[in-house]
Amino acid sequence: MTTTYAALLRGINVGGSRKVPMAELRVLLEGLGHDRVRTYLQSGQAAFASDHGDEDSLAAELTEAIGRRFGFAVDVIVRDHAYLAAVVGACPFPAAELEARQLHVTYFSAPVDEERFAEIDRPAHLPEEFRLGDRCLYLYAPNGLGRSQLAERLSKPRLNKGVTATSRNWNTVRKLVEMTAG
Repeated sequence: MTTTYAALLRGINVGGSRKVPMAELRVLLEGLGHDRVRTYLQSGQAAFASDHGDEDSLAAELTEAIGRRFGFAVDVIVRDHAYLAAVVGACPFPAAELEARQLHVTYFSAPVDEERFAEIDRPAHLPEEFRLGDRCLYLYAPNGLGRSQLAERLSKPRLNKGVTATSRNWNTVRKLVEMTAG
């Protein structure tokens, strides 16, 4: 059975380093046997259809292929349409009332629990807030991600040890659902 997925590449095409041109990423995905390959923006989102593998094996396959082709390691998270749609549907914040720059989702490669974030003084960061979801974290940052002290605190490596994490703004989150819809 063919499933449509999104591949989320972490930390590429930022500040002129770790360049992965989207046209080359599309060719790479097609070379791995995937169909209906599309990319979105330059920051590492691709949608593709596949009838082999699961999210973890597809991510590992793409990580390896990128390393061979571009000469550096890139963390990749792969999620199917149903998961991406569920993330949008489960948003604990009033997404329709917010600007896209105010709402972000951090996707995790594995489940995380509340204990990883226990040392964060949530009241000290208000009005910024975060909530955990299914292998994701929703972040409300009313002044945007670039000014968010909570986002900086959440990104500390010790909080995500052993887990790959990559964030997307709400526009991109919604676009990924659209791209994987069919």
